[in-house]
Amino acid sequence: MARTIKLWDLPTRVFHWCLVLCVAGAFATGWIGGTAMAWHGRFGIAVCGLLAFRLVWGFAGSTYARFPQFVRGPATILAYLKGRWHGVGHNPLGALSVLGMLAVLAFQAGTGLAANDDIAFNGPLYDLVSKETSDRLAGLHRLDSWLVLLLVALHLSAIMFYAHVRKDNLVRPMLTGRREAEEGIPDAQGGGAAALLIAAAVGILAAAAAAGAFLPPPPPPSTEQPAF
Repeated sequence: MARTIKLWDLPTRVFHWCLVLCVAGAFATGWIGGTAMAWHGRFGIAVCGLLAFRLVWGFAGSTYARFPQFVRGPATILAYLKGRWHGVGHNPLGALSVLGMLAVLAFQAGTGLAANDDIAFNGPLYDLVSKETSDRLAGLHRLDSWLVLLLVALHLSAIMFYAHVRKDNLVRPMLTGRREAEEGIPDAQGGGAAALLIAAAVGILAAAAAAGAFLPPPPPPSTEQPAF
């Protein structure tokens, strides 16, 4: 007998939709280029903060948001493929998709922080590397963007497959936080105010670091008069 349980906590849902908006915004502004690159950089910094928050929340959040709860080994993946897995939240294959997406986005944001476009945009951490290294990172940043697009396409395809083939709406629980589950599956527990404050603080610090807030100030301009 099915009943409705608490599945996704509010911080997980806010993180998810903020990440969607920031990734979409980063792609749009990167495609436009020009003056929009300033916003491209801001979206990248926000992604860094969001990913840092999710890393902490993956251990301090509520039940189904925790990495140890949904990241399983090959035996569980095999059981899922054979139709013998009946859990809620991220299924074993979905867990691999989540980890892959987080890793690829971390690489994408990280390479962008010190990249440049050879026109008017330098990443906030550009001064930490040489021009040659920055150019190399910019190339990796462009290449990785195609992998991000591929993962996004696979993610959307999986959502459509579950909605139309398995008749399982994966979007609604990420909006409401609740879904139907079999009897005996508990509500999400944990992820209280203290855990949220810690995760949010880590995310804010990570975003500040990505923005270059902790870099030493530039040296003052020289006041010496040129000798003629």
